[in-house]
Amino acid sequence: MTFDFDTVIDRRGTGSLKYDFAAERGRPSDVLPLWVADMDFRSPPAVREAVARLAEHGIFGYSDAKDDYLEAVTGWFSRRFGWRTEVEWIIKTPGVVTALALAVRAFTEPGDSVLIQPPVYYPFYGVIRDNGRRIVENPLALRGGRYEIDFDGFEETVKRERVRLFLLCSPHNPVGRVWTREELGRIGEICLRYGVRVVSDEIHCDIVLPGAGTRHTPFPLACPELDETTVVCTAPSKTFNLAGLQISNIFLAGRETRRLFQRELDRIGYSQPNQAGLAACRAAYREGEEWLTALLSYLAGSLGLLRDFLTAEIPGIRLIEPEGTYFAWLDCSGAGLSDPELNDLITNRAKLWLDAGRMFGKETGSGFQRLVYTCPRATLEEALTRLRDAFRAGGAKW
Repeated sequence: MTFDFDTVIDRRGTGSLKYDFAAERGRPSDVLPLWVADMDFRSPPAVREAVARLAEHGIFGYSDAKDDYLEAVTGWFSRRFGWRTEVEWIIKTPGVVTALALAVRAFTEPGDSVLIQPPVYYPFYGVIRDNGRRIVENPLALRGGRYEIDFDGFEETVKRERVRLFLLCSPHNPVGRVWTREELGRIGEICLRYGVRVVSDEIHCDIVLPGAGTRHTPFPLACPELDETTVVCTAPSKTFNLAGLQISNIFLAGRETRRLFQRELDRIGYSQPNQAGLAACRAAYREGEEWLTALLSYLAGSLGLLRDFLTAEIPGIRLIEPEGTYFAWLDCSGAGLSDPELNDLITNRAKLWLDAGRMFGKETGSGFQRLVYTCPRATLEEALTRLRDAFRAGGAKW
């Protein structure tokens, strides 16, 4: 089957966070948005058909997951990653960020230390800070254009700060690393040694780019000794463009771990999940693999376009080569601009809406921008042309 990723679909006027809220978020109304992690592509045909059948039925009452849903979820992870899970391990939440916040509340106390690895997805900061816990950082090390884990620093920080919980981003947003089994295993050994519980955000697990030379490893496969205490956060949202349907599947193999997490979920009053989300997730995991293969191929081509354009036309911007996710983490330090100057140039001269790097870490993100390239190539080409012209006219110093 052939899938269309080239048609430009007008999303304005649909309540799209990406397109319809520029003014509310302090951006000019005519910016081209490549900031939020959703796609300008229609979801797979099987997903659209499942939601259409639901709409045709016309009754949108309370719902919950039956065995066929749970088996579709566990079957996906078994086929894709060789990870054998049980249906009773799954707790459904509206989103992964919700699950991260619940985990912070379930497994730590106010004032406890929670470890993250910046530059990292900015809600990691919020779920710790807003729940009265201490943010502790083990910054990733950028060596030769590739981010690596500072294992010595990790262990030293865990020990010095008495870390209780580690929020792992795997694959890593925004730097695009797909951690190897060996890297995850070393992290697991340290966490096991010091009694640190791991919450692994694996929402981008399906987005490993062709030719990256690696594959995603679910954290429990790398460190089975921590299986009973680990929380693995997954969702079909990034893979199949389902974020608005609000369904995530959180895996908790340990009975006591599940009990504590479920208690926090009960405390916020959440029970039945979104009916359309259940239908879409089930269809995606049963029938979406061919579409996903085509998507990954398209994204690899778009990344090649972006890479070649930067090299030829904007030498002051360096792409940090990603292995996974669909983020281009752009090192703009070669342009010789301060962060405010860089942000102004991108927003007001190029008329682009990207995510400024400092959102992901004040120090580690300085001089960077995150660009989400899940759009038709014509849109990406327009964005890159705007970026080039703005840098040429705006005082870039390369």
